Amino acid sequence: ALRSSFSVLNMSTSETVDSAVKEISAERDASENNTPNGKTDSRINEGKDNAKGETKNKPKRAPKEKTKVQKPLAKRKEVKKDTGLGLSVKKDENFGDWYSEVVVQGEMIEYYDVSGCYILRPWAYSIWEFLQEFFDEEIKKMGIKNSYFPLFVSEKALTKEKNHIEGFAPEVAWVTKSGETNLEMPIAIRPTSETVMYPIFSKWIRGHRDLPLKLNQWCNVVRWEFKHPTPFIRSREFLWQEGHTAFATKEEADEEVLAILELYRKIYEEFLAVPVIKGKKSEVEKFAGGLYTTTVEAFIPNTGRGIQGATSHCLGQNFAKMFEIIFENEKGERSMVWQNSWAYTTRTIGVMVMIHGDDKGLVLPPRVAPLQIIVIPVPYKDADTNAILDACTATVQALTEAGFRIEEDLRDNYSPGWKYSHWELKGVPLRIEIGPKDLANKQVRVVRRDSFAKEDVPLDHLTKRVGELLEEIQNNMFERAKLKRDSCIKRAVSWDEFMCALNDKMMVLAPWCDDPDVEEDVKARTKGESGAAKTLCMPFDQPDIPE
Repeated sequence: ALRSSFSVLNMSTSETVDSAVKEISAERDASENNTPNGKTDSRINEGKDNAKGETKNKPKRAPKEKTKVQKPLAKRKEVKKDTGLGLSVKKDENFGDWYSEVVVQGEMIEYYDVSGCYILRPWAYSIWEFLQEFFDEEIKKMGIKNSYFPLFVSEKALTKEKNHIEGFAPEVAWVTKSGETNLEMPIAIRPTSETVMYPIFSKWIRGHRDLPLKLNQWCNVVRWEFKHPTPFIRSREFLWQEGHTAFATKEEADEEVLAILELYRKIYEEFLAVPVIKGKKSEVEKFAGGLYTTTVEAFIPNTGRGIQGATSHCLGQNFAKMFEIIFENEKGERSMVWQNSWAYTTRTIGVMVMIHGDDKGLVLPPRVAPLQIIVIPVPYKDADTNAILDACTATVQALTEAGFRIEEDLRDNYSPGWKYSHWELKGVPLRIEIGPKDLANKQVRVVRRDSFAKEDVPLDHLTKRVGELLEEIQNNMFERAKLKRDSCIKRAVSWDEFMCALNDKMMVLAPWCDDPDVEEDVKARTKGESGAAKTLCMPFDQPDIPE
């Protein structure tokens, strides 16, 4: 029986990277090409130099000469060859290996000697900080305060809510020894903090004046995944925020659930330029022990799989009953609180990489890019190198004062072409090139990372134009991703249409009765044919039901 709602369905696994994905070494065979990825440019100095010397961050400017004769560029230090720049696999040919390589070569993560645990390098952590800054400011406007609860949880507390722990039991990591001594009672490392926080909530909440109680914490959690770990997407330790709130009424709880979900949409769409679908999870897929779960769902076209972006749960009164979180209302009656929990993780970064990255590396949206602009000098032989370097520094200073995140790459042991490839690999949204012709014409050349479009911008218009370009890049990245995502959504009203779309690696928008038995039957029937389908969500934006 069909009900008047559609649900988005997709392949059952939440792993967007092939099971063949393997952890790869950060070390690649060195490229013998001075301009990796086959990059050539008429503005690049083609001269090579055999001089040897140590690498320096910035070249020393030569003392001012009385004559205008400059030393030829051929005497600059040799371009480094042992760089390993460039990706060895293409995104459309082997997505799993491409992703594993781009997060390392793009300096997002480093592999660690504990499987499933990764080092977040500054390039990745800066993105997390931008998201953290936005979200933290917004939840404080809602009266939510930050706190911190312990990493460890007792076995008694963890197992108190049976339905809840069943969802996490296989992934819980336990501390069983102290030195050589076995602990009397094993201690769990938090997979989530409901059972850590709610015993304390029952102490803090006594009357209606203690409500609402709204807390958030920024922390790490551990879930000992047995599935193949993937950086950012499925790791055994990850960073997140988790909010836990308690209210006197269900209406208050419902309102907050949707307000938080809207913030998650903004994180993905307005910061990461990733389109998402807002909706409600099915009874089978909802948070274990909760009343209902809302979600933002993304889609990875290269794998044909959906991925859960973030969730906002109404827990109802189930946990309040388990942990005796009871208050005296205004009428003097004892009532249980209504609770919510909500979280997003560093998975956000991995989804962004998967959606926007290309065969040259990362492509970062300007609003979260650690560096929005890189300035690169492009001197020719016999050019006034000092003047070019001075122009680069002046450009950085002017745009920094205008509020942009910008640096100059003045290293003299790398060619301009090498630098282009390096910063393209790291996904910097804009590149500014300054050569002798630019000096003469009082302009700079600006190159976009998202489209590689180039334009020459007069210096007196540079600040304004850079701002316009960064906004154009942000919007273009979102619109391009949305167009591709939308092309991967197929509506189906029959089983044949459903299976055809599923086999084509599409998201399927189909009528749904929200019956758990039917949901399990769909999984079973599709498992042998296409890998088992599952519901992602029932979108809030519902199409018309066909007759």
